[in-house]
Amino acid sequence: QVQLVESGGGLVQAGGSLRLSCAASGGTFSNYAMGWFRQAPGKEREFVAAITGSDSYRSYADSVKGRFTISRDNAKNTVYLQMNSLKPEDTAVYYCAAGYSALSHYAAEYVYWGQGTQVTVSS
Repeated sequence: QVQLVESGGGLVQAGGSLRLSCAASGGTFSNYAMGWFRQAPGKEREFVAAITGSDSYRSYADSVKGRFTISRDNAKNTVYLQMNSLKPEDTAVYYCAAGYSALSHYAAEYVYWGQGTQVTVSS
């Protein structure tokens, strides 16, 4: 059983930056592909970014490409999401997830989920 705990969310003005962290425990972290998803009020959960266990490959949603960067530190059992040039439409609860399907964009293919962290971008 893997436990995931996100942190780093908050309120930021448009154009600003935030760095989300997701600390994992209870498993061999490098065995898992990791993903970030987000869910805005009244909307479905959507894919943001994913990274393979060995950090060989990364994938991004078109809406965040060039602004967000996913990374991981397997020695610290942590995955990060650096978010730059934030826009009001990035406002959502951000979730990290762990699974076995490398770079999947589908939430159903992730096995473990964190509780989420709120990101609010003001205009």
